[in-house]
Amino acid sequence: MIDIKNIAEQDRSSVLHPFTQLKDFASGKLGDPTIVVGGKGIRIQDATGRSYLDGFAGLYCVNIGYGRTEVAEAIARQAHNLAYYHSYAAHTTEELATLSHRLIRMAPGKPSKVFFGLSGSDANETQAKLVWYYNNLRGQPKKKKIISRERGYHGCSVISGSMTGMSFYHDHMDLPYPGILHTGVPHHYWGAEPGETEESFSRRRAAELEKLIVQEGPETIGAFIAEPALGTGGIIPPPNGYWREIQAVLRRYDVLFIADEVICGFGRTGADFGSTLYGIEPDLVTVAKGLTSGYVPLSGAIVGERVYAVIEEAADRVGAFSHGYTYSGHPIAAAAANAVLDIVEKERLSDRARIVGSHFQKRLNERFAQLEIVGEVRGVGLLGAVEFVADRQTKRRFDPQLKVGARISKAARDRGLIARAMPHGDILGFAPPLVVSESEIDEIVDLAYQATKQVMDELAHESAIG
Repeated sequence: MIDIKNIAEQDRSSVLHPFTQLKDFASGKLGDPTIVVGGKGIRIQDATGRSYLDGFAGLYCVNIGYGRTEVAEAIARQAHNLAYYHSYAAHTTEELATLSHRLIRMAPGKPSKVFFGLSGSDANETQAKLVWYYNNLRGQPKKKKIISRERGYHGCSVISGSMTGMSFYHDHMDLPYPGILHTGVPHHYWGAEPGETEESFSRRRAAELEKLIVQEGPETIGAFIAEPALGTGGIIPPPNGYWREIQAVLRRYDVLFIADEVICGFGRTGADFGSTLYGIEPDLVTVAKGLTSGYVPLSGAIVGERVYAVIEEAADRVGAFSHGYTYSGHPIAAAAANAVLDIVEKERLSDRARIVGSHFQKRLNERFAQLEIVGEVRGVGLLGAVEFVADRQTKRRFDPQLKVGARISKAARDRGLIARAMPHGDILGFAPPLVVSESEIDEIVDLAYQATKQVMDELAHESAIG
């Protein structure tokens, strides 16, 4: 039996938790940490025996669900045979070679090679270095700036954190780093002018991107990085015509396109990749999360033919490719990824996300679209979000001090549902495992609805006595 009190005390005294109000946690104001001890399917269990529906798949990553023994067995087999060897200087393992070949056959665009890391953040650091390296090797040393988007999420290391377009990732951290630029978020609900269609809005966003490129000088712009559908920035699918218009601008000015598929990849949107769904033809592709369903850390920077050809051609001149990590291509992680992708393919989880996702989007709209505090219900596949506003007609936001999104998230958790309060607004986000059933979707949506009604009642009472 786990000693809950002792584990909580050890944790509080020694763990620096990410995205946690550290003083409140240290003082006990936030209560004890949730000690997660197990999981099965789309549910996790804590040390007190309480079960939760995980409506967010960990952090968008546990696509195959919890407790898949096939993956545990693959990890154990590899650990018994060879727990570690590096991939420097042309060393490899069977699992690594198999996984790399598999990803090249799966990935969008014209993929050529895969470089492996441990997280989406480090993969996007690699992508930035590849952009700089590529342009140096082809004699364009000024073409180094990278354009991201406001509310885009690409990690929280130095360059990936700079590419992330949310200020709280930058505040007090000396970010963004010079040479990282941001253009407008493609969110029609908040960004459109009165009467502006999605197509017109997309053209305007593309024109803004082009204006930025021209102002900075096309000879200085190396790449554009974007998620096919925005994730942490609010779970926002692109408006109609957006990717067609954006890609035309990038081609016009010889700007590389980095598709950040960390969230969208491996079925989340109802297609193998978000790029496939939206007709994106990337030069570089970033993958992580669903690659191993979070069972072990692994990421990949997939390098397209256009970039790789330049790098290979220059090898006689510049020598070895001087980038790598101790754990690049770790054999246990590669074995886990192959086992996960076996499940993804065998159980056709991309198709499942599309079919069950259609039911999910329908149920979200049925339950939430008419509530007086709901401004927008949106999503794609098994990504979904509900955005709350104080006035639907004027789109007036709630006072941030009311913390409406966080309160609804907490009320859902009190009912046994994990759904995420998203930043940059009062937004409740969902990204359940791809193995979720339609009946479990109904349960997720019903619990979220109950939580929302509770907070609506609380707000009405506060207004009445205010």
